[in-house]
Amino acid sequence: MGKRQAVVAVLLRAGRVLVIRRGPQARRPGYWAPLSGRIEPGESQAAALVREVREEVGLAVTPLAKVWECDTDDGSYQLHWWTAEVGSDEELILDPGEVSDARWVTPHEFTRLELTFAGHHEFFERVLPTLG
Repeated sequence: MGKRQAVVAVLLRAGRVLVIRRGPQARRPGYWAPLSGRIEPGESQAAALVREVREEVGLAVTPLAKVWECDTDDGSYQLHWWTAEVGSDEELILDPGEVSDARWVTPHEFTRLELTFAGHHEFFERVLPTLG
């Protein structure tokens, strides 16, 4: 049996990325991270991205491109990082069990948040600046 698969949503708006503070029902509550979630059996990465973003913050997104791949810090999941387009007039509707807070942050602001995953820093410092 292979490693479990998950998607990470890189939602950009005016040079900022949407990050969430994981809610009380989420795995590792209290941690700041981009939106993410498991890929269901038979589901494509792009479809999982659309579903997870809608479920967690109520946004409709259009997947654009897979931009990176890595494993979680504990090695239990392979993460597929995707950029996606968000409508400019979309408002956040947070799922209180999954998301306790959400912010649009710059890469520098993300690295200063408390309780983040070490692996995410590599994306924000090395990969995100290359996306233009």
